[in-house]
Amino acid sequence: MRPGGVVATETRGGRKPWEVDDGLWERIGPLLPVIERRLRYPGRRRLNDWRVLCGILFVLYTGIPWSYLPRELGFGSEMTCWKRLREWNEAGDWRRLHEMLLAELRAVGVLHLSRASVDSRHLRAMKGGGATSPAPVDRGKTGSKHHVIVEAHGIPLAATLTGGNRNDVTQPIPLMRAVPPIRGKRGQPLRRPKHLYADRGYDHESYRDQVRRSQITPHIARRGTEHGSGLGVHHWVVEGASALLHWFRRLRIRWEIRDDIHQPVITLGCAVICWRRLRTPI
Repeated sequence: MRPGGVVATETRGGRKPWEVDDGLWERIGPLLPVIERRLRYPGRRRLNDWRVLCGILFVLYTGIPWSYLPRELGFGSEMTCWKRLREWNEAGDWRRLHEMLLAELRAVGVLHLSRASVDSRHLRAMKGGGATSPAPVDRGKTGSKHHVIVEAHGIPLAATLTGGNRNDVTQPIPLMRAVPPIRGKRGQPLRRPKHLYADRGYDHESYRDQVRRSQITPHIARRGTEHGSGLGVHHWVVEGASALLHWFRRLRIRWEIRDDIHQPVITLGCAVICWRRLRTPI
C-alpha cells in the first residue's frame, strides 16, 4: 500500500503517467531506505516517499526545471525531489529496481538475451558539466551521448552517459559491463548475449576482437559497404528503444550539470520502460 493513505487523482483519461501505481510501488517501496525521525529536535516531518517519487517522475515526463515543480500537486519542493533522487541513487535503488524488473521480465518469458543491439543518441548539454564535450554533430556545442544496449525485443538492459565526442566504437564493452546480472529463472544469472548487432559507427577490428574475446559473436556493419546488409532485421529494436527513452522530455536535453544526477534519470527511464513491458508483455 502507498504510505500515508495516499490516493491517486484520476483524470478523464485515467491515471496520469507520473502517478506511481500500486504494482510499481510494491516493487520500489521496499528498496527505498527508511529514515528514522529524530526524537529530539525532529524538525519538519519528512514528506512520504510515494509523493516524492511521483514528483521525480513528473519532471522525467514533462522535462520542466526542478525549480518549476508545481507545489499544488503535493510532490514537495524542488529540493526535496532533487535530494531524494540523489539519495536513492547513492543507495543503488534505481539500479536495483531496473535489475528486479529485468528479472521479472525473464521469469515470464519476455526477455531474451540470445542477441543484443547497441546504439547511441546525441543530446545538448545546456549547462555543461561532467561527461560533456564539444559535439562534432552540433557545430561544436556542448553535448553528451546516451548509449543503450537492448535485448532481442528492444527491452533496455543498460544505458550509459558519455561526452558528445566519444566515439561509439569504444562503447560496446562498457555497455555490456553495465548490464546487471539478470535472474528470474533457476541457474546462473544472464549477463551477456550470444550475438551483438551494431551499425557502421562501431566498425573497428580491434574492438570487434574485444567482443569476440567476451565470447560474443559480433555482427557489425562495415564502412564502405552498400546498405542492405540484413542487420536492420535485428538492429531496429535498439533504435525504437532509444526513441522510447527520449520520449521522456527530461532526457531530450540535458539540464543537469552533475552527471551523477543525470545518470539515475536515465536508469529510471529504462526502469519505467521495463515496467510498461511487464504490464503489457508481447
